[in-house]
Amino acid sequence: MSDENKKGGSDIEDQRAKTAFIFKDDIAPGLRYEMELIKIFTSSESEFQKVEVIETYFGKTLITDGKTQSAELDEFAYHESLVHPSLFRCASTGNPPKSVFIGGGGELATAREVLRHKSVERCVMVDIDGKVIEVCKQFLPEWGGESIISDKRFELIIGDAHKWMMETQEKFDVIIMDISDPIEAGPGIMLYTKEFYEHALTRLNVGGVFVTQSGDADAVPPPHALDGRTDTSPYAPIYNTLRSVFDCAIPYSTNIPSFGGDWGFMMAFQVPVGEENNKISIENEWKFPKVEVIDNLIEEQIEGGAAKLGLYDGISHLSMFALTKKLRNLLKNDTRVMTRDNPVFMY
Repeated sequence: MSDENKKGGSDIEDQRAKTAFIFKDDIAPGLRYEMELIKIFTSSESEFQKVEVIETYFGKTLITDGKTQSAELDEFAYHESLVHPSLFRCASTGNPPKSVFIGGGGELATAREVLRHKSVERCVMVDIDGKVIEVCKQFLPEWGGESIISDKRFELIIGDAHKWMMETQEKFDVIIMDISDPIEAGPGIMLYTKEFYEHALTRLNVGGVFVTQSGDADAVPPPHALDGRTDTSPYAPIYNTLRSVFDCAIPYSTNIPSFGGDWGFMMAFQVPVGEENNKISIENEWKFPKVEVIDNLIEEQIEGGAAKLGLYDGISHLSMFALTKKLRNLLKNDTRVMTRDNPVFMY
């Protein structure tokens, strides 16, 4: 064989080596992640959605209906960001949280972070899809798994979080909504409405905190963020909706690479009686505390202290709540409020 033919054969083999199964994840209108699909651990259908665990660039990844929900590389960043600011807010006011409700949370990682808090005596999680929980227990035990299920402080209920919350008489120190994005075909849209937030407020103890995941919150918002009521970013509408119900609503964000950028969260609470005129200063005190305030709370409240957390500490807290000028302007200029009759749908 000539050297030229040898080279041609080598080039073909090089190209074949680069060929792989591809996982595609639509991030935004006109924007898609494509990455090598290394392995499929499981693929099945529940009553509500397709549930898969695969391995990609981001490690083991939970996929529902083709969308990334949680990835090995950065799940800790998402779950620590969702949980700890709200629980530490309670603790900072002299009322360490004892009771916590989780809506959704099928991976069990949200409960994992809640149960790190020494003060927590009861954690109730209501998720509609038992299939997701079983899949995560089997294929993603590092997320929490059986150690969470068997914790005597933890109660798992397979059911509709909206229905359960509307019917319960129980009150909580913290309510955490770790639910599906508000997409048009999704089951979670009613959990983002003003009507639901008004009811959730009645299920909080005095001094309690409500927190929800809030979709994409890019530091430089894309054009679709303000584009109509569908295929948009829900970050500003969720903020407006919470502000229409609670005295204080505080937006924050964390970069989650597997989600395609910065991810948003919102926490909300009432101010103490007599402090109604100090809402802004109360919000700012929590957004920008001294670093040692958060670090001390971590050592006091978390079993095992700072070594147990991969992302959250006093410096990271400041970063999370320091939104960019572009993102602050987005929140300022958007007036949409999400109601049962006028929902806003994420892409």
